[in-house]
Amino acid sequence: MSHQSLKSGYAQLVDRINLFPQYAPPSSVLNEILKMLFSEREAKLVSLLPIKPFTVEKAAHIWKTDFPDAQRVLDELASRAILLDVDGIYSLPPPMAGFFEFSMMRIRSDVNQKVLAELFYQYLNVEEDFIKALFATGTTQLGRAFVQEPVLSSENALHVLDYERASEIIRTATHIGIGTCYCRHKMSHLGKECKAPMEICMSFNYTAASLTKHGYTRSISAIECLKLLDTAYELNLVQFGENNQRQVNFICNCCGCCCEAMIAARKFGILQPVHTTNFLPQISDDKCNGCGKCVNVCPVEAMTLVSANNPQKPKMKKAKLLEDICLGCGVCVHSCSIGGLSLKSRKERVITPINGTHRIVLMAIERGKLQNLIFDNQALASHRAMAAILGVILRLPPIKQAMASEQMRSKYLVNLINRLGY
Repeated sequence: MSHQSLKSGYAQLVDRINLFPQYAPPSSVLNEILKMLFSEREAKLVSLLPIKPFTVEKAAHIWKTDFPDAQRVLDELASRAILLDVDGIYSLPPPMAGFFEFSMMRIRSDVNQKVLAELFYQYLNVEEDFIKALFATGTTQLGRAFVQEPVLSSENALHVLDYERASEIIRTATHIGIGTCYCRHKMSHLGKECKAPMEICMSFNYTAASLTKHGYTRSISAIECLKLLDTAYELNLVQFGENNQRQVNFICNCCGCCCEAMIAARKFGILQPVHTTNFLPQISDDKCNGCGKCVNVCPVEAMTLVSANNPQKPKMKKAKLLEDICLGCGVCVHSCSIGGLSLKSRKERVITPINGTHRIVLMAIERGKLQNLIFDNQALASHRAMAAILGVILRLPPIKQAMASEQMRSKYLVNLINRLGY
């Protein structure tokens, strides 16, 4: 495995990470994070791996080594949740939702998690470039909010599709794993955590299978997971999950104080860093008494109190909704004990990509990264050259606009993905 380069292994790994639509802006703090998670040799090897899932044979060919050596390296990386592995197929997840989070999803002694938490906090909460790149770039985002199902009226329920229900994601998952919440675990090392449960981070399908195999999550039944979902509802946590209809790989149960997605939604709400549900809360002026419970529980500060303009009660307040930043999660409706809030359908329905492939391609188009998906072998100079040429072409305004058109984003890609069986 002799790959020589003037760049350090970590610089090469940063370049590789930034080929993916969910990229990580270079930073000295990012380098320190990578040094904690990878040896330099591992960083060099991982920098050569494809974006698409691959086999041991593929890795051995790229690394110019034999099968047993490649198998050993891949299994070591998978055991640390750097790679995901299911049935002999490996993949390098992006930093989020991926190996950043996996590194904090269990208590471990092979890395100093307090130092790692401090570095994550600096990179994500202080520097902000990564969070802006992840949550405030493009129109197709990593995640979406789920509506709290217990507050749906019978009429609302008629308009909720299966993939919009967290309960249905749980019931239909092939594997379910529960791990430690990365966000609260990180904040606990900084003395900033809240009282929400730690062991409530939900992984599904192939991600859960890999994380459970290596002890990063514990396997549970759908019934147990639905009970945890009920707990999350009672604690007014927001369900934030992968932004696809099929094969959803995670649902986080988010608080407003610790969770990166909710913090991003407050900071960049007008840019819609989190896809909303198809609902908005509706305030009943006749019933609202201005108690402020809805304001206190809203994780993105979409609810506020204003004057009720009541001449007989000049100090009286009432709730007001800021529709542009509302997630439509329904947490406020759940908190209202006097029936002053209900859910109504949004005027325009929110479009959710059919699967992870559809979402990643849309994100790549919007972020100018499509060429990296098409020419996906960084070990070949010819692929790197073609990716660079296509990248220049795609940045030309007419082409970029055509690729991002509504027709391209929806009908064409959906038909293509269905035809190819992804």
